[in-house]
Amino acid sequence: MKQRELRERAAELPAEPGVYQFLEDDTVRYVGKALELCDRVRSYADPRSERIRQMVARADDIDIALTETETQALLLEANLIKRHQPRYNVRLKDDKSYPLVQLTNHSIPRIEVTRDPAPDATVFGPYTEVKRLETAVKALREVYGLRGCSDHKYKNRDRPCLDYEVGLCAAPCTDEIDTAAYQSAVESAVQFFEGETGILSDPLRREMQAAATAEEFERAANIRDRLTVIESFHGGGEAAVSTENTDHGVDTTSERAVDVLGVSIEGTTATVARLHSDNGQLVDRSQHRLDAPTGEDRASAVLTAFLTQYYAERSLPDAILCSEHPGDNDVREWLTAEGVNVRVPGTGRESTLIDLALKNARSGSVHENESAALADALGLSSITRIEGFDVSHSQGRAVVGSNVCFVDGSATTDAYRRKRLTDNNDDYARMQELLTWRAKRAREGRDERPDPDLIVIDGGKGQLRAANEALETTGWDISTIALAKADELVVAPDGVHDWNADAPQLHLLQRVRDEAHRFAVQYHQSIRDDIHTVLNDVPGVGEQTQQALLRRFGSVENVRSASRDALCDVPGIGRQTADTIANRL
Repeated sequence: MKQRELRERAAELPAEPGVYQFLEDDTVRYVGKALELCDRVRSYADPRSERIRQMVARADDIDIALTETETQALLLEANLIKRHQPRYNVRLKDDKSYPLVQLTNHSIPRIEVTRDPAPDATVFGPYTEVKRLETAVKALREVYGLRGCSDHKYKNRDRPCLDYEVGLCAAPCTDEIDTAAYQSAVESAVQFFEGETGILSDPLRREMQAAATAEEFERAANIRDRLTVIESFHGGGEAAVSTENTDHGVDTTSERAVDVLGVSIEGTTATVARLHSDNGQLVDRSQHRLDAPTGEDRASAVLTAFLTQYYAERSLPDAILCSEHPGDNDVREWLTAEGVNVRVPGTGRESTLIDLALKNARSGSVHENESAALADALGLSSITRIEGFDVSHSQGRAVVGSNVCFVDGSATTDAYRRKRLTDNNDDYARMQELLTWRAKRAREGRDERPDPDLIVIDGGKGQLRAANEALETTGWDISTIALAKADELVVAPDGVHDWNADAPQLHLLQRVRDEAHRFAVQYHQSIRDDIHTVLNDVPGVGEQTQQALLRRFGSVENVRSASRDALCDVPGIGRQTADTIANRL
Protein backbone atom coordinates (compact mmCIF):
# COMPACT_ATOMS: atom_id res chain seq x y z
CA MET A 1 0.00 0.00 0.00
CA LYS A 2 1.48 3.33 -1.07
CA GLN A 3 1.68 6.36 1.20
CA ARG A 4 -0.95 8.37 -0.71
CA GLU A 5 -3.34 5.45 -0.73
CA LEU A 6 -2.81 4.91 2.99
CA ARG A 7 -3.50 8.58 3.81
CA GLU A 8 -6.66 8.53 1.69
CA ARG A 9 -7.88 5.41 3.48
CA ALA A 10 -7.08 6.93 6.89
CA ALA A 11 -9.06 10.06 6.02
CA GLU A 12 -12.15 7.90 5.59
CA LEU A 13 -11.89 6.46 9.09
CA PRO A 14 -13.75 7.90 12.11
CA ALA A 15 -12.03 9.71 14.97
CA GLU A 16 -13.28 7.10 17.43
CA PRO A 17 -11.67 4.30 19.45
CA GLY A 18 -11.33 0.90 17.87
CA VAL A 19 -9.07 -1.71 16.32
CA TYR A 20 -7.49 -1.65 12.86
CA GLN A 21 -6.14 -4.59 10.86
CA PHE A 22 -3.72 -4.43 7.94
CA LEU A 23 -4.64 -7.16 5.44
CA GLU A 24 -2.71 -8.88 2.67
CA ASP A 25 -4.85 -11.06 0.37
CA ASP A 26 -7.52 -11.14 3.13
CA THR A 27 -4.94 -12.43 5.63
CA VAL A 28 -4.45 -10.40 8.82
CA ARG A 29 -0.82 -9.22 8.97
CA TYR A 30 -0.99 -6.61 11.76
CA VAL A 31 -3.47 -5.61 14.46
CA GLY A 32 -3.42 -2.39 16.44
CA LYS A 33 -5.64 -0.32 18.74
CA ALA A 34 -6.32 3.41 18.71
CA LEU A 35 -8.15 6.12 20.61
CA GLU A 36 -8.75 7.87 17.26
CA LEU A 37 -8.57 5.46 14.34
CA CYS A 38 -8.03 8.07 11.63
CA ASP A 39 -4.96 9.65 13.27
CA ARG A 40 -3.40 6.35 14.28
CA VAL A 41 -3.70 4.73 10.86
CA ARG A 42 -2.44 7.89 9.15
CA SER A 43 0.79 7.64 11.18
CA TYR A 44 1.72 4.47 9.27
CA ALA A 45 2.42 6.60 6.21
CA ASP A 46 5.73 7.34 7.97
CA PRO A 47 6.66 3.94 9.48
CA ARG A 48 8.71 3.83 12.66
CA SER A 49 10.78 0.79 11.72
CA GLU A 50 11.83 -1.28 8.75
CA ARG A 51 9.61 -4.11 9.88
CA ILE A 52 6.51 -1.92 9.89
CA ARG A 53 7.54 -0.39 6.56
CA GLN A 54 7.58 -3.86 5.02
CA MET A 55 4.18 -4.62 6.52
CA VAL A 56 2.62 -1.45 5.10
CA ALA A 57 4.17 -2.06 1.68
CA ARG A 58 2.71 -5.57 1.50
CA ALA A 59 -0.76 -4.64 2.82
CA ASP A 60 -3.54 -4.17 0.29
CA ASP A 61 -6.45 -3.28 2.59
CA ILE A 62 -7.33 -2.04 6.09
CA ASP A 63 -10.23 -3.32 8.18
CA ILE A 64 -11.53 -1.67 11.36
CA ALA A 65 -13.78 -2.51 14.29
CA LEU A 66 -15.23 0.29 16.43
CA THR A 67 -15.43 0.07 20.22
CA GLU A 68 -17.00 2.27 22.86
CA THR A 69 -13.83 2.77 24.88
CA GLU A 70 -10.08 2.45 24.43
CA THR A 71 -10.02 -0.31 27.04
CA GLN A 72 -12.42 -2.34 24.90
CA ALA A 73 -10.14 -1.69 21.95
CA LEU A 74 -7.17 -2.95 23.96
CA LEU A 75 -8.90 -6.22 24.84
CA LEU A 76 -10.23 -6.71 21.31
CA GLU A 77 -6.73 -6.14 19.95
CA ALA A 78 -5.38 -8.86 22.24
CA ASN A 79 -8.06 -11.33 21.22
CA LEU A 80 -7.52 -10.68 17.50
CA ILE A 81 -3.74 -11.11 17.86
CA LYS A 82 -4.24 -14.42 19.63
CA ARG A 83 -6.78 -15.57 17.06
CA HIS A 84 -4.98 -14.57 13.85
CA GLN A 85 -1.32 -14.69 14.98
CA PRO A 86 -0.41 -11.77 12.67
CA ARG A 87 3.06 -11.94 11.20
CA TYR A 88 4.12 -8.41 12.18
CA ASN A 89 2.73 -8.20 15.73
CA VAL A 90 4.58 -8.92 18.94
CA ARG A 91 2.60 -12.02 19.78
CA LEU A 92 2.49 -14.67 22.47
CA LYS A 93 3.75 -17.89 20.87
CA ASP A 94 3.25 -20.70 23.36
CA ASP A 95 0.37 -19.94 25.69
CA LYS A 96 0.46 -23.27 27.52
CA SER A 97 0.16 -22.40 31.18
CA TYR A 98 -3.46 -23.17 31.98
CA PRO A 99 -5.77 -25.86 30.56
CA LEU A 100 -9.52 -25.34 30.38
CA VAL A 101 -12.56 -27.59 29.98
CA GLN A 102 -15.07 -26.95 27.23
CA LEU A 103 -18.50 -28.33 26.48
CA THR A 104 -19.06 -27.75 22.79
CA ASN A 105 -22.12 -25.96 21.44
CA HIS A 106 -23.89 -29.00 19.98
CA SER A 107 -27.17 -30.76 20.68
CA ILE A 108 -24.91 -33.57 21.95
CA PRO A 109 -22.01 -31.59 23.51
CA ARG A 110 -18.50 -32.98 23.62
CA ILE A 111 -16.41 -32.58 26.78
CA GLU A 112 -12.66 -32.10 26.46
CA VAL A 113 -9.60 -30.54 28.04
CA THR A 114 -8.28 -27.79 25.79
CA ARG A 115 -6.09 -24.70 25.70
CA ASP A 116 -7.86 -23.24 22.67
CA PRO A 117 -11.62 -23.32 23.32
CA ALA A 118 -14.17 -22.78 20.58
CA PRO A 119 -15.77 -19.30 20.59
CA ASP A 120 -19.29 -20.66 21.19
CA ALA A 121 -18.37 -23.36 23.74
CA THR A 122 -19.20 -23.39 27.45
CA VAL A 123 -15.79 -23.04 29.09
CA PHE A 124 -14.63 -23.65 32.66
CA GLY A 125 -11.23 -22.79 34.11
CA PRO A 126 -8.41 -22.11 33.79
CA TYR A 127 -6.91 -24.76 36.05
CA THR A 128 -3.34 -25.14 37.27
CA GLU A 129 -2.96 -28.92 37.19
CA VAL A 130 -3.75 -30.68 33.94
CA LYS A 131 -3.47 -34.20 35.43
CA ARG A 132 -6.02 -33.41 38.12
CA LEU A 133 -8.29 -31.92 35.47
CA GLU A 134 -7.96 -34.95 33.19
CA THR A 135 -8.82 -37.23 36.12
CA ALA A 136 -11.99 -35.23 36.80
CA VAL A 137 -13.04 -35.24 33.14
CA LYS A 138 -12.49 -38.99 32.84
CA ALA A 139 -14.52 -39.56 36.00
CA LEU A 140 -17.35 -37.44 34.62
CA ARG A 141 -17.32 -39.43 31.40
CA GLU A 142 -17.41 -42.73 33.31
CA VAL A 143 -20.25 -41.64 35.59
CA TYR A 144 -22.35 -39.66 33.09
CA GLY A 145 -21.31 -41.09 29.71
CA LEU A 146 -20.30 -37.82 28.04
CA ARG A 147 -18.74 -38.13 24.61
CA GLY A 148 -15.13 -37.09 24.05
CA CYS A 149 -14.76 -37.84 20.33
CA SER A 150 -14.36 -35.25 17.57
CA ASP A 151 -17.26 -34.31 15.29
CA HIS A 152 -15.53 -36.12 12.45
CA LYS A 153 -15.55 -39.41 14.38
CA TYR A 154 -19.04 -38.80 15.80
CA LYS A 155 -20.81 -38.47 12.46
CA ASN A 156 -22.32 -41.33 10.46
CA ARG A 157 -21.58 -44.13 12.92
CA ASP A 158 -23.57 -47.36 12.67
CA ARG A 159 -22.21 -48.91 15.86
CA PRO A 160 -20.69 -47.57 19.11
CA CYS A 161 -16.93 -47.10 19.34
CA LEU A 162 -14.52 -48.52 21.90
CA ASP A 163 -15.30 -45.73 24.41
CA TYR A 164 -18.77 -47.21 24.80
CA GLU A 165 -17.38 -50.69 25.34
CA VAL A 166 -15.05 -49.55 28.15
CA GLY A 167 -17.68 -47.40 29.84
CA LEU A 168 -16.44 -43.93 28.91
CA CYS A 169 -19.38 -42.89 26.71
CA ALA A 170 -23.12 -43.53 26.57
CA ALA A 171 -22.95 -43.70 22.73
CA PRO A 172 -25.42 -40.97 21.76
CA CYS A 173 -24.06 -41.36 18.21
CA THR A 174 -26.10 -44.58 17.80
CA ASP A 175 -29.01 -43.54 20.07
CA GLU A 176 -27.98 -45.76 22.97
CA ILE A 177 -29.06 -42.75 25.07
CA ASP A 178 -31.72 -40.22 24.09
CA THR A 179 -31.02 -36.49 23.78
CA ALA A 180 -32.97 -35.50 26.90
CA ALA A 181 -31.08 -37.97 29.11
CA TYR A 182 -27.76 -36.87 27.63
CA GLN A 183 -28.57 -33.19 28.26
CA SER A 184 -29.32 -34.07 31.88
CA ALA A 185 -25.87 -35.67 32.12
CA VAL A 186 -24.32 -32.51 30.65
CA GLU A 187 -26.09 -30.40 33.27
CA SER A 188 -24.55 -32.59 35.98
CA ALA A 189 -21.09 -31.91 34.54
CA VAL A 190 -21.82 -28.18 34.52
CA GLN A 191 -22.87 -28.33 38.17
CA PHE A 192 -19.61 -30.05 39.06
CA PHE A 193 -17.45 -27.41 37.41
CA GLU A 194 -19.56 -24.70 39.05
CA GLY A 195 -18.50 -26.07 42.43
CA GLU A 196 -20.95 -28.87 43.34
CA THR A 197 -18.32 -31.53 44.05
CA GLY A 198 -20.91 -33.97 45.39
CA ILE A 199 -22.49 -34.39 41.98
CA LEU A 200 -19.44 -36.53 41.11
CA SER A 201 -17.99 -37.59 44.45
CA ASP A 202 -21.25 -39.15 45.73
CA PRO A 203 -21.65 -41.70 42.88
CA LEU A 204 -17.92 -42.46 43.03
CA ARG A 205 -18.14 -43.13 46.77
CA ARG A 206 -21.11 -45.48 46.25
CA GLU A 207 -19.17 -47.28 43.52
CA MET A 208 -16.13 -47.60 45.79
CA GLN A 209 -18.22 -49.06 48.61
CA ALA A 210 -19.86 -51.54 46.24
CA ALA A 211 -16.45 -52.64 44.93
CA ALA A 212 -15.18 -53.13 48.50
CA THR A 213 -18.27 -55.14 49.45
CA ALA A 214 -17.67 -57.38 46.43
CA GLU A 215 -14.05 -57.76 47.61
CA GLU A 216 -12.78 -56.06 44.43
CA PHE A 217 -10.16 -54.29 46.49
CA GLU A 218 -7.86 -53.16 43.68
CA ARG A 219 -10.78 -51.50 41.88
CA ALA A 220 -11.94 -49.93 45.13
CA ALA A 221 -8.46 -48.52 45.71
CA ASN A 222 -8.39 -46.99 42.21
CA ILE A 223 -11.77 -45.36 42.79
CA ARG A 224 -10.55 -44.11 46.19
CA ASP A 225 -7.57 -42.40 44.52
CA ARG A 226 -9.85 -40.71 41.99
CA LEU A 227 -12.24 -39.70 44.76
CA THR A 228 -9.38 -38.00 46.60
CA VAL A 229 -8.62 -35.94 43.49
CA ILE A 230 -12.28 -35.07 42.91
CA GLU A 231 -12.89 -33.94 46.49
CA SER A 232 -9.84 -31.64 46.35
CA PHE A 233 -10.59 -30.40 42.83
CA HIS A 234 -11.95 -27.02 43.88
CA GLY A 235 -9.17 -26.37 46.39
CA GLY A 236 -5.67 -27.45 47.44
CA GLY A 237 -2.19 -26.13 46.74
CA GLU A 238 1.52 -26.83 46.62
CA ALA A 239 4.78 -25.58 48.11
CA ALA A 240 4.50 -22.28 49.94
CA VAL A 241 6.36 -19.19 48.84
CA SER A 242 5.71 -16.03 50.78
CA THR A 243 5.11 -12.83 48.82
CA GLU A 244 4.86 -10.65 51.89
CA ASN A 245 6.80 -7.42 51.63
CA THR A 246 6.76 -4.21 53.58
CA ASP A 247 9.35 -2.13 51.74
CA HIS A 248 7.26 -0.82 48.85
CA GLY A 249 4.70 1.17 50.80
CA VAL A 250 1.77 -0.87 49.47
CA ASP A 251 -0.68 -2.81 51.61
CA THR A 252 -0.44 -6.41 50.36
CA THR A 253 -2.60 -8.07 53.02
CA SER A 254 -5.55 -8.39 50.61
CA GLU A 255 -3.46 -9.74 47.73
CA ARG A 256 -4.33 -13.43 47.53
CA ALA A 257 -3.29 -14.14 43.91
CA VAL A 258 0.03 -12.67 42.74
CA ASP A 259 1.82 -13.11 39.41
CA VAL A 260 5.54 -12.41 39.03
CA LEU A 261 6.83 -11.64 35.51
CA GLY A 262 10.44 -11.59 34.29
CA VAL A 263 11.51 -10.71 30.72
CA SER A 264 14.60 -11.87 28.85
CA ILE A 265 15.39 -10.90 25.23
CA GLU A 266 17.90 -12.68 23.03
CA GLY A 267 18.09 -11.66 19.38
CA THR A 268 14.60 -11.58 17.88
CA THR A 269 13.07 -13.82 20.57
CA ALA A 270 11.72 -12.74 23.94
CA THR A 271 10.86 -14.99 26.87
CA VAL A 272 8.48 -14.08 29.67
CA ALA A 273 8.71 -16.28 32.76
CA ARG A 274 5.65 -16.23 35.01
CA LEU A 275 5.45 -17.37 38.63
CA HIS A 276 1.98 -17.63 40.15
CA SER A 277 1.36 -17.52 43.89
CA ASP A 278 -2.06 -18.19 45.42
CA ASN A 279 -2.54 -17.45 49.12
CA GLY A 280 1.22 -17.45 49.57
CA GLN A 281 1.57 -20.80 47.80
CA LEU A 282 3.49 -21.19 44.56
CA VAL A 283 1.11 -23.15 42.32
CA ASP A 284 2.48 -22.61 38.83
CA ARG A 285 5.55 -21.67 36.81
CA SER A 286 5.55 -21.21 33.04
CA GLN A 287 7.57 -19.77 30.16
CA HIS A 288 6.15 -17.97 27.15
CA ARG A 289 7.79 -17.01 23.84
CA LEU A 290 7.09 -13.78 21.97
CA ASP A 291 8.59 -12.01 18.99
CA ALA A 292 10.99 -9.37 20.27
CA PRO A 293 10.31 -5.90 18.84
CA THR A 294 13.02 -3.59 17.56
CA GLY A 295 13.98 -0.19 18.96
CA GLU A 296 14.29 1.02 22.53
CA ASP A 297 12.46 -0.24 25.62
CA ARG A 298 12.07 -3.70 24.09
CA ALA A 299 11.37 -5.35 27.45
CA SER A 300 8.57 -2.88 28.19
CA ALA A 301 7.00 -3.54 24.80
CA VAL A 302 7.20 -7.30 25.39
CA LEU A 303 5.52 -6.91 28.79
CA THR A 304 2.75 -4.83 27.26
CA ALA A 305 2.05 -7.49 24.63
CA PHE A 306 2.13 -10.27 27.20
CA LEU A 307 -0.15 -8.53 29.69
CA THR A 308 -2.88 -7.85 27.16
CA GLN A 309 -2.76 -11.17 25.31
CA TYR A 310 -2.32 -13.42 28.34
CA TYR A 311 -4.84 -11.81 30.68
CA ALA A 312 -7.51 -10.75 28.17
CA GLU A 313 -9.31 -14.09 28.59
CA ARG A 314 -8.27 -14.94 32.16
CA SER A 315 -9.15 -13.89 35.66
CA LEU A 316 -6.73 -11.19 36.70
CA PRO A 317 -4.62 -11.64 39.85
CA ASP A 318 -4.71 -9.17 42.69
CA ALA A 319 -1.18 -7.99 41.93
CA ILE A 320 1.40 -8.31 39.16
CA LEU A 321 5.09 -7.86 39.95
CA CYS A 322 7.13 -6.91 36.87
CA SER A 323 10.82 -6.79 36.09
CA GLU A 324 10.10 -3.67 33.93
CA HIS A 325 7.38 -1.06 33.79
CA PRO A 326 4.86 -1.88 31.01
CA GLY A 327 5.44 0.59 28.19
CA ASP A 328 1.79 1.36 27.42
CA ASN A 329 -0.19 3.74 29.63
CA ASP A 330 -3.45 2.23 28.34
CA VAL A 331 -2.45 -1.16 29.69
CA ARG A 332 -1.55 0.23 33.10
CA GLU A 333 -4.82 2.19 33.26
CA TRP A 334 -6.79 -0.92 32.27
CA LEU A 335 -5.19 -3.01 34.99
CA THR A 336 -5.64 -0.27 37.59
CA ALA A 337 -9.31 0.05 36.64
CA GLU A 338 -9.65 -3.71 37.12
CA GLY A 339 -8.22 -3.43 40.63
CA VAL A 340 -4.83 -4.97 39.84
CA ASN A 341 -1.81 -3.54 41.64
CA VAL A 342 1.07 -3.45 39.12
CA ARG A 343 4.50 -2.63 40.53
CA VAL A 344 8.24 -3.07 39.97
CA PRO A 345 9.81 -4.14 43.29
CA GLY A 346 13.08 -2.54 44.35
CA THR A 347 14.33 -4.63 47.28
CA GLY A 348 13.10 -7.26 49.69
CA ARG A 349 11.34 -10.56 49.09
CA GLU A 350 9.39 -9.35 46.08
CA SER A 351 12.64 -8.34 44.42
CA THR A 352 13.93 -11.86 45.12
CA LEU A 353 10.89 -13.27 43.33
CA ILE A 354 11.61 -11.01 40.35
CA ASP A 355 15.18 -12.32 40.29
CA LEU A 356 13.80 -15.87 40.27
CA ALA A 357 11.46 -15.04 37.38
CA LEU A 358 14.34 -13.47 35.44
CA LYS A 359 16.44 -16.57 36.05
CA ASN A 360 13.63 -18.71 34.64
CA ALA A 361 13.30 -16.41 31.62
CA ARG A 362 17.01 -16.64 30.85
CA SER A 363 17.01 -20.44 31.03
CA GLY A 364 15.29 -20.80 27.66
CA SER A 365 15.99 -23.41 25.02
CA VAL A 366 19.52 -23.72 23.64
CA HIS A 367 17.96 -23.91 20.18
CA GLU A 368 16.48 -20.39 20.25
CA ASN A 369 19.52 -18.90 18.48
CA GLU A 370 19.11 -21.42 15.67
CA SER A 371 15.45 -20.51 15.22
CA ALA A 372 16.26 -16.81 15.25
CA ALA A 373 19.08 -17.31 12.74
CA LEU A 374 16.77 -19.28 10.46
CA ALA A 375 14.10 -16.58 10.62
CA ASP A 376 16.66 -13.90 9.76
CA ALA A 377 18.12 -15.93 6.89
CA LEU A 378 14.70 -16.55 5.34
CA GLY A 379 13.37 -13.04 5.96
CA LEU A 380 10.61 -14.18 8.34
CA SER A 381 9.61 -12.31 11.50
CA SER A 382 10.09 -15.39 13.68
CA ILE A 383 10.06 -19.18 13.51
CA THR A 384 8.86 -21.14 16.51
CA ARG A 385 7.01 -24.14 15.04
CA ILE A 386 8.43 -26.12 12.10
CA GLU A 387 6.84 -29.14 10.40
CA GLY A 388 8.87 -31.52 8.22
CA PHE A 389 7.52 -33.83 5.50
CA ASP A 390 8.96 -36.81 3.61
CA VAL A 391 7.74 -39.71 1.47
CA SER A 392 9.08 -43.28 1.54
CA HIS A 393 8.31 -46.34 -0.63
CA SER A 394 9.80 -49.34 -2.42
CA GLN A 395 9.51 -48.80 -6.18
CA GLY A 396 6.04 -47.34 -5.77
CA ARG A 397 4.79 -49.92 -3.28
CA ALA A 398 3.85 -49.39 0.39
CA VAL A 399 4.02 -45.61 -0.09
CA VAL A 400 3.86 -43.61 3.14
CA GLY A 401 4.31 -40.01 4.23
CA SER A 402 5.67 -38.53 7.46
CA ASN A 403 4.85 -35.26 9.20
CA VAL A 404 7.16 -34.35 12.11
CA CYS A 405 7.10 -31.24 14.30
CA PHE A 406 9.77 -29.14 16.02
CA VAL A 407 8.97 -26.35 18.51
CA ASP A 408 11.73 -23.94 19.53
CA GLY A 409 14.25 -26.23 17.83
CA SER A 410 13.26 -29.40 19.69
CA ALA A 411 11.29 -32.38 18.39
CA THR A 412 7.70 -32.52 19.66
CA THR A 413 6.89 -36.18 19.12
CA ASP A 414 3.27 -36.01 20.28
CA ALA A 415 2.61 -33.78 17.25
CA TYR A 416 4.04 -36.31 14.78
CA ARG A 417 1.64 -37.71 12.18
CA ARG A 418 1.95 -40.27 9.38
CA LYS A 419 -0.21 -41.30 6.44
CA ARG A 420 -0.49 -44.20 4.02
CA LEU A 421 -0.41 -42.77 0.49
CA THR A 422 -1.50 -44.04 -2.92
CA ASP A 423 0.85 -46.70 -4.25
CA ASN A 424 2.57 -45.06 -7.21
CA ASN A 425 6.20 -44.50 -8.14
CA ASP A 426 5.88 -40.71 -8.40
CA ASP A 427 7.60 -38.80 -5.58
CA TYR A 428 6.23 -35.43 -6.68
CA ALA A 429 2.61 -36.58 -6.84
CA ARG A 430 2.86 -38.32 -3.49
CA MET A 431 4.40 -35.24 -1.85
CA GLN A 432 1.51 -33.20 -3.25
CA GLU A 433 -0.94 -35.77 -1.87
CA LEU A 434 0.71 -35.64 1.57
CA LEU A 435 0.67 -31.83 1.79
CA THR A 436 -2.90 -31.67 0.47
CA TRP A 437 -3.95 -34.01 3.28
CA ARG A 438 -2.26 -31.86 5.95
CA ALA A 439 -3.51 -28.58 4.49
CA LYS A 440 -7.12 -29.69 4.10
CA ARG A 441 -7.27 -30.93 7.68
CA ALA A 442 -5.87 -27.61 8.89
CA ARG A 443 -8.24 -25.51 6.78
CA GLU A 444 -11.28 -27.58 7.79
CA GLY A 445 -10.41 -27.51 11.50
CA ARG A 446 -9.89 -31.28 11.66
CA ASP A 447 -6.29 -31.01 12.84
CA GLU A 448 -5.97 -29.92 16.47
CA ARG A 449 -2.35 -28.80 16.01
CA PRO A 450 -1.48 -25.11 15.48
CA ASP A 451 -0.34 -24.03 12.02
CA PRO A 452 3.45 -24.11 11.65
CA ASP A 453 5.56 -21.03 10.94
CA LEU A 454 7.59 -22.99 8.38
CA ILE A 455 7.28 -26.22 6.39
CA VAL A 456 10.44 -28.15 5.47
CA ILE A 457 10.30 -30.64 2.59
CA ASP A 458 12.83 -33.44 2.28
CA GLY A 459 13.82 -33.03 -1.38
CA GLY A 460 14.65 -30.47 -4.03
CA LYS A 461 12.90 -28.14 -6.44
CA GLY A 462 10.49 -30.80 -7.70
CA GLN A 463 9.23 -31.76 -4.26
CA LEU A 464 8.98 -28.09 -3.26
CA ARG A 465 6.97 -27.29 -6.38
CA ALA A 466 4.58 -30.17 -5.63
CA ALA A 467 4.16 -29.03 -2.02
CA ASN A 468 3.49 -25.42 -3.03
CA GLU A 469 0.86 -26.56 -5.56
CA ALA A 470 -0.93 -28.39 -2.76
CA LEU A 471 -0.83 -25.32 -0.49
CA GLU A 472 -2.05 -23.01 -3.25
CA THR A 473 -4.90 -25.35 -4.16
CA THR A 474 -6.11 -25.59 -0.58
CA GLY A 475 -5.42 -21.94 0.30
CA TRP A 476 -3.12 -22.76 3.24
CA ASP A 477 -0.67 -19.86 3.49
CA ILE A 478 2.48 -21.30 5.09
CA SER A 479 6.10 -20.49 4.21
CA THR A 480 7.69 -23.60 2.65
CA ILE A 481 11.25 -24.57 1.78
CA ALA A 482 13.06 -27.77 0.74
CA LEU A 483 16.39 -29.26 1.80
CA ALA A 484 18.03 -31.88 -0.42
CA LYS A 485 20.64 -34.28 0.96
CA ALA A 486 22.99 -34.20 -2.04
CA ASP A 487 24.53 -30.73 -1.60
CA GLU A 488 22.61 -29.51 1.50
CA LEU A 489 21.15 -26.66 -0.55
CA VAL A 490 18.11 -24.86 0.83
CA VAL A 491 15.53 -24.32 -1.90
CA ALA A 492 13.26 -21.38 -1.06
CA PRO A 493 10.71 -19.44 -3.13
CA ASP A 494 13.20 -16.58 -3.54
CA GLY A 495 16.05 -18.82 -4.73
CA VAL A 496 18.61 -21.37 -3.56
CA HIS A 497 20.67 -20.79 -0.40
CA ASP A 498 24.11 -22.37 -0.02
CA TRP A 499 24.81 -21.78 3.67
CA ASN A 500 28.05 -22.56 5.44
CA ALA A 501 28.13 -26.09 6.86
CA ASP A 502 28.51 -24.61 10.37
CA ALA A 503 25.53 -22.25 10.04
CA PRO A 504 23.17 -22.75 13.02
CA GLN A 505 20.09 -22.33 10.84
CA LEU A 506 21.28 -25.15 8.56
CA HIS A 507 21.79 -27.45 11.54
CA LEU A 508 18.17 -26.88 12.60
CA LEU A 509 16.84 -27.64 9.10
CA GLN A 510 18.99 -30.77 8.90
CA ARG A 511 17.52 -32.07 12.16
CA VAL A 512 14.00 -31.52 10.88
CA ARG A 513 14.76 -33.06 7.48
CA ASP A 514 16.54 -36.10 8.94
CA GLU A 515 13.79 -36.73 11.48
CA ALA A 516 11.10 -36.56 8.78
CA HIS A 517 13.13 -39.07 6.74
CA ARG A 518 13.66 -41.40 9.74
CA PHE A 519 9.98 -41.33 10.69
CA ALA A 520 8.89 -42.03 7.10
CA VAL A 521 11.30 -44.94 6.67
CA GLN A 522 10.28 -46.39 10.03
CA TYR A 523 6.60 -46.33 9.06
CA HIS A 524 7.36 -47.71 5.60
CA GLN A 525 9.28 -50.62 7.09
CA SER A 526 6.49 -51.35 9.55
CA ILE A 527 3.94 -51.90 6.76
CA ARG A 528 6.28 -53.42 4.19
CA ASP A 529 6.73 -57.09 5.07
CA ASP A 530 8.89 -59.35 2.94
CA ILE A 531 6.27 -62.06 3.39
CA HIS A 532 3.95 -60.11 1.08
CA THR A 533 6.50 -60.38 -1.71
CA VAL A 534 6.81 -64.12 -1.17
CA LEU A 535 3.10 -64.78 -0.87
CA ASN A 536 2.31 -62.63 -3.87
CA ASP A 537 4.01 -65.32 -5.92
CA VAL A 538 1.81 -68.08 -4.50
CA PRO A 539 -1.16 -68.93 -6.76
CA GLY A 540 -4.50 -68.63 -4.97
CA VAL A 541 -3.20 -66.37 -2.17
CA GLY A 542 -4.70 -62.91 -2.37
CA GLU A 543 -4.27 -59.86 -0.15
CA GLN A 544 -6.93 -60.91 2.38
CA THR A 545 -5.42 -64.38 2.68
CA GLN A 546 -1.97 -62.86 3.17
CA GLN A 547 -3.30 -60.70 5.99
CA ALA A 548 -5.04 -63.71 7.56
CA LEU A 549 -1.75 -65.64 7.49
CA LEU A 550 0.10 -62.74 9.13
CA ARG A 551 -2.52 -62.40 11.85
CA ARG A 552 -2.46 -66.16 12.52
CA PHE A 553 1.30 -66.83 12.47
CA GLY A 554 2.89 -63.39 12.95
CA SER A 555 5.92 -63.77 10.66
CA VAL A 556 7.15 -65.38 7.46
CA GLU A 557 9.28 -67.84 9.41
CA ASN A 558 6.28 -69.02 11.37
CA VAL A 559 4.29 -69.49 8.16
CA ARG A 560 7.21 -71.37 6.64
CA SER A 561 7.43 -73.73 9.63
CA ALA A 562 3.66 -74.25 10.00
CA SER A 563 2.20 -77.66 9.22
CA ARG A 564 -0.32 -78.14 6.43
CA ASP A 565 -3.02 -78.81 9.02
CA ALA A 566 -2.21 -75.49 10.77
CA LEU A 567 -2.34 -73.68 7.42
CA CYS A 568 -5.75 -75.21 6.71
CA ASP A 569 -7.04 -73.72 9.98
CA VAL A 570 -6.67 -70.24 8.46
CA PRO A 571 -9.97 -69.04 6.93
CA GLY A 572 -9.88 -69.18 3.14
CA ILE A 573 -7.10 -71.77 2.87
CA GLY A 574 -7.90 -75.28 1.74
CA ARG A 575 -5.72 -78.35 1.48
CA GLN A 576 -4.56 -77.53 -2.08
CA THR A 577 -3.60 -73.95 -1.19
CA ALA A 578 -1.84 -75.16 1.97
CA ASP A 579 0.19 -77.59 -0.12
CA THR A 580 1.10 -74.82 -2.55
CA ILE A 581 2.19 -72.45 0.25
CA ALA A 582 4.28 -75.13 1.91
CA ASN A 583 5.97 -76.06 -1.35
CA ARG A 584 6.70 -72.44 -2.37
CA LEU A 585 8.06 -71.40 1.03
